[in-house]
Amino acid sequence: MSAKVRTGGAAGAPGLPRLPVKLLAEIFEHVPDTAFFVKDTAGRYTAVNRSLAERVGFQRAEDLVGKTVRDVYPEELATRFARQDEAVLRTGRPIVEKLELHWYPRRKTGWCFTTKFAIRDDGGRIAGLVGISRDLQVPAGAARIPAGLAAALEYLEAHYDEELSPTVLADKAGIPPVRFARLIKRLFRTTPSQWIAHTRLTAASRLLEETGKPVAEIAHACGFYDHSAFTRAFRAATGMTPTRFRQSRREEA
Repeated sequence: MSAKVRTGGAAGAPGLPRLPVKLLAEIFEHVPDTAFFVKDTAGRYTAVNRSLAERVGFQRAEDLVGKTVRDVYPEELATRFARQDEAVLRTGRPIVEKLELHWYPRRKTGWCFTTKFAIRDDGGRIAGLVGISRDLQVPAGAARIPAGLAAALEYLEAHYDEELSPTVLADKAGIPPVRFARLIKRLFRTTPSQWIAHTRLTAASRLLEETGKPVAEIAHACGFYDHSAFTRAFRAATGMTPTRFRQSRREEA
C-alpha cells in the first residue's frame, strides 16, 4: 500500500487536484504533538512542519528542507531512520504505528508512533515518502479515565515485571477485553499490547540511563524473561542495543 498525495471524487466524478505538500505541512502546523515530513527518493526533506524542525534544533521548518536524517540526528538514530526510509522507498510497503524512542530538544528522550508511506507518481513509480511521528502522551486530566481503567494502568505501572497481557489488564479493570481495548485506543491512541511494551521499554530506558545495573538484570526487572528478547525489542524501538543506548546517554550528559 502506498500513498498518493491526491484526493479524488466518487466514481465518475471529477477528481480534486493534487494536494501540494506545502499545504499538507501547513495543516500539520496545527497538530503540535505530531511531526510531519515528506522526503524525496534521496531521503532529503522536501516539506516538514515546525514540530519536526524544532525537535532537531531548527526554529523554522524551511531550514530543515534539503537536509537528510544524517544531517540532523545522532548517528544511531539517523541510521535507523535512513534504513526505514530505504525499505519503504525500495519495496513500497508502509511502516504503520511503529513504537520508537526519539530524541527531543535538549536531548530529552520520548516515545512516538511512526508511520511512513511511499508516494507514487501518476505512472505508479515511487517518487518519495510521506510520514508522521506522533508523540505518545498520557491524556491530561485523571477525570477522563474511568476508575476501573485507571486501576488497571496503575497495576501495570507497579507490575510490568510480571507476565501481563491485555486480557489480564482488562480483568483488573473489570471491563470486557474488547471494551478495554477500545478505551485504551480512544484515550492513548494505541493498543493495550503497545501500551504494555511502552511501559516496559520506558522503565528499561530509565534504568539503563540512571543505574549501573547489568542489562540482564534490567531485562528481568522490566518483564523480559529472555535477555535476547529484550535486546531485540529494545533495538526495534531505539535502533540501539541496550548497552549502546546506555553509552550514548552518558556521552550526551
